[in-house]
Amino acid sequence: MTELSHREVRERLSAHVDEELDPVASAEVAAHLRACAECAGEAARLGSLRTTLRGHLEAHAAPDPLRARIEVLLGPTHRPERRRSFSWKPAAWAGAVAFATIVGFLLARAPIDAEQALAQEVVSSHVRSLMASHLTDVTSTDQHTVKPWFDGKIDFAPPVQDLAPQGFPLLGGRLDYLDGHPVAALVYGRRKHVINLFVWPRSGDRDPHQITLQGYHALHGARNGMEYWAVSDLQASELQSFVQELGLASK
Repeated sequence: MTELSHREVRERLSAHVDEELDPVASAEVAAHLRACAECAGEAARLGSLRTTLRGHLEAHAAPDPLRARIEVLLGPTHRPERRRSFSWKPAAWAGAVAFATIVGFLLARAPIDAEQALAQEVVSSHVRSLMASHLTDVTSTDQHTVKPWFDGKIDFAPPVQDLAPQGFPLLGGRLDYLDGHPVAALVYGRRKHVINLFVWPRSGDRDPHQITLQGYHALHGARNGMEYWAVSDLQASELQSFVQELGLASK
């Protein structure tokens, strides 16, 4: 299998996310993503945008004048039989109609979809950590071991606490990549469940907001100079209790 460079992977990411690559090329990209957090983060962002657009955009019949103009541009060899509704199969037609729709959609929903897209990144990172056997870079139940491990690896000190007495034991930590920058991922347990707590600096406080994606619950908020996302397949009430025990939300 050929080892791809970052540039080659970035050139193929969109096609990989859309499942348009042949099996060999797709496997090469996937191998690179397993080893490169930066490219994996970019792939997650593309995937979240794809999911968001598919979930919100509606297909509409193209007006006859637009269809006629596109047929002229494509030429007679690409001209389909006349139909009452617009055919979405030719890629050029889909691009011409979808482009204007996507732009308007993004402009109208940008503030909402920014958090939704980041939520998809967070959930994807959580799932990858469970599937790729890379849950922790430092494995320890001692907060005085986990916190110093991040020194020199990120430019902030993550708030590491051990909540074993409260039923949420610390398992370790790792570096991750979200929203275009490195973040600290603190890993906790709850019976047989795993909680990923992603944190990075942010000014101001924000009460936690819950988002549910793909069966996972995520709580997003900010407190004490840190933005955080807590994600798990725990019940929402238990995840809320976890955030409260950390002092990130009022009890």
